[in-house]
Amino acid sequence: MKKRISLKNHTKKRKISYKFFFFIFIFILFLSLTFNYLLSKNININSKILVKYLLQDSNPYIKKTKSEKKRFSVINLLNLNYYAFKEIKTKKSSKQKLEVKKEEPLIYLYNSHQTEEYSNSDMPYSINPTVTINNYIMREVFEKNNYKTIIEERSIKDILNINSWNYASSYKASRIYLEDVKNTYPSLKYFVDIHRDSLKKDRTSITINEKKYAKLLFLIGLEHNNYQANLTLTEQINNKINELYPGLSKGIYKKGGPGVNGIYNQDFSPNTILIEIGGAENTVEEVMNTSLAISHIISEVIKINEG
Repeated sequence: MKKRISLKNHTKKRKISYKFFFFIFIFILFLSLTFNYLLSKNININSKILVKYLLQDSNPYIKKTKSEKKRFSVINLLNLNYYAFKEIKTKKSSKQKLEVKKEEPLIYLYNSHQTEEYSNSDMPYSINPTVTINNYIMREVFEKNNYKTIIEERSIKDILNINSWNYASSYKASRIYLEDVKNTYPSLKYFVDIHRDSLKKDRTSITINEKKYAKLLFLIGLEHNNYQANLTLTEQINNKINELYPGLSKGIYKKGGPGVNGIYNQDFSPNTILIEIGGAENTVEEVMNTSLAISHIISEVIKINEG
């Protein structure tokens, strides 16, 4: 009888043990699937709050619990100094507060190459952040300066897959979103396509006033009628960068001729800007320092042009 009781108890323990390990397996599987889902959506993970923030902005199935006025500060979440721009002495005009109020969206931020990545050396969980993280920093700066901004959060990859296009057709895909967002928000006037360079870090990095930055490069396509207007706007921005952040910009790269795209959707508007911020080996901190600087400068140029 004792042996039977002992055997029965042993069987119960084995069943409990199996249930425990089965529960652990299901839990780990759930975490893994969730994690891979976040990666597939190009969400840049730096904190739990940031993930929730980005999900609420981009996922229509998540109930919106915040208003525009209560939006989280992405800059604060990344522990960056918002007023990094003030570290370099500027002329009086550079310090003036922008007073022009834009009730309707004026700026559209997008990424024709959404999956271009940066270094993960200063990121938790070994997650590689993509160029899309610049959008949130730049939007915050633009809206601090009273310029309402729209971020493109729809997937370029979805358009490529639907049309059976390859990666080289990314500009065709982003063009679809450009036309759609302009129809939805006719007030949009400035269109900024943010990319990342592929050069080594020694060619994409610089230290200014003991602060590390990712270098900038502007690209102008020459195979369309708007190129001169786009070039004029880009030169305004580049000249201001050279004035305030010497060495930060690698200049303006003009592309045209056989075998080259030569358009890059810049025929869409005379105010289309294509910027490459940093390279694959730049850290998030370096990239964000540059993103802060360039968005302040673009804000000043818009103020001048809008009168």
